[in-house]
Amino acid sequence: MIKEINIRVLPVVAYNEESIKKFICDDNGLDFHKINHIRILKRSIDARQRQIYVNLTVRVYINEIPTDDVFTTIKYPDVSNSQQVIVVGEGPCGLFAALKLIELGVRPIILERGKNVRERKKDLAKIKQEQKVDSESNYCFGEGGAGAYSDGKLYTRSKKRGNVDRILNIFCQFGASTNILTDAHPHIGTDKLPAVIENMRNQIIKSGGEVHFETKMTRLLISNNKCEGVEAISNGKHEEYHGSVILATGHSARDIYRYLSETNITIEPKGIAVGVRLEHPSQLIDQIQYHNREGRGKYLPAAEYSFVTQVNGRGVYSFCMCPGGFIIPAATDKEQIVVNGMSPSNRGGKWSNSGMVVEVRPEDVTDDGGALKMMKYQEHLEKLCWQQGNMKQTAPAQRMSDFVKGKLSYDLPNTSYAPGTVSSPLHFWMPTEIATRLQRGFEYFGKQRRGFLTNEALMIGVETRTSAPVRITRNADNLQHISIEGLFPAGEGAGYAGGIVSAGIDGERVAEMVVQYVGTTFA
Repeated sequence: MIKEINIRVLPVVAYNEESIKKFICDDNGLDFHKINHIRILKRSIDARQRQIYVNLTVRVYINEIPTDDVFTTIKYPDVSNSQQVIVVGEGPCGLFAALKLIELGVRPIILERGKNVRERKKDLAKIKQEQKVDSESNYCFGEGGAGAYSDGKLYTRSKKRGNVDRILNIFCQFGASTNILTDAHPHIGTDKLPAVIENMRNQIIKSGGEVHFETKMTRLLISNNKCEGVEAISNGKHEEYHGSVILATGHSARDIYRYLSETNITIEPKGIAVGVRLEHPSQLIDQIQYHNREGRGKYLPAAEYSFVTQVNGRGVYSFCMCPGGFIIPAATDKEQIVVNGMSPSNRGGKWSNSGMVVEVRPEDVTDDGGALKMMKYQEHLEKLCWQQGNMKQTAPAQRMSDFVKGKLSYDLPNTSYAPGTVSSPLHFWMPTEIATRLQRGFEYFGKQRRGFLTNEALMIGVETRTSAPVRITRNADNLQHISIEGLFPAGEGAGYAGGIVSAGIDGERVAEMVVQYVGTTFA
């Protein structure tokens, strides 16, 4: 017999299989020796009260041997001789689009401007150690996109857009821990995700697809409002790749946005959120969230938090919270400072951080930048931050309480941000509409969680790449560009996703539409 049982247990029980079995037997009158196996299907932590509980959904095999797989696998056929489709960008959207194309019998040709996921590490190290940013290989550009070295969080609210479980299953098929299928807020970890991405790429090549690194799209091949491929540059040589195009460039490919604008391919400004990275000692966050001076103790994971409020008609909220993680320099060109956060799989670092950002809508920006005005707003903030950071990757920073009080911080606490920080009055030089809302938001969050608003916390500027500043408009029915046939804007860079899972979902949706289009066009 197989039963699914919901239980609510103490952490000391939840993270030990034998303890879970004993609890289930005691609670349901079952014989311990007749339970051959248990499988945790869902796990979430309830930290609303002083006593912490863990909610579990458990599949119990009573006098049964499990014959079902932990996750579903997909068989990918050989598409070497099939019709080809060009995929521009090998971030989460591009990877999942390519795998879906193969599953449906179409050959993907991936063009990635950056390096493979292992070679990227050398350029990331240069940013930290030498303050040098390679504009083609950094935390945003390269195999895996921004997601590869940005924590690997898989939580999404975009469940209406597609099958989240399918995306998680595919990650497991390529080497991710099956814990992501059970945890309420699944997470792979920046130390584990690169190998998973490499496995996905190897499958694409094994099935007959192609992956071209350090190959940068320069223009679309368009004739009579129909996209027939792309021109790209690699090692100084221009080459053409022919086929329908999935444009999955990610949210930081500003050269692509400029190209689209200059060639009058329809795009529009999209709302974004900007602010700072806020870093606390992880033990302090554990103490606050778990209502315990001892912190998380032996059995609980590093604590997470989520805050949201409205200040003067705009949202102020935490974004991409990284427990036990560190802050990274995420600029994509010179004369920029951009910060982001990530966590290793064990989330065992000394600090916890999150983006603390303010909603900015197109109507809030009065500068005449046309469709690119939100992008230019981002660029202005990043350049301003670079100037405040002594014109290198040393980031301007301020203690949290000092910021709220409008005071310069005369010294700064230690930080995970490797290039270093310099004391700066963020309250003074950041745009008033951002600084004022952050100050009021922090006051509100401090009332919600006693101890959260503290000078032990450090604000580091600036966080600007929360989402694409542009939407590449497409038809809702066939997902093609609104005016260019055969061009399929996709994922976060096109303005239709917000994170690894939602980008993967959108990549799969677009791939399905491309296959329908290719089948019709070449039937």
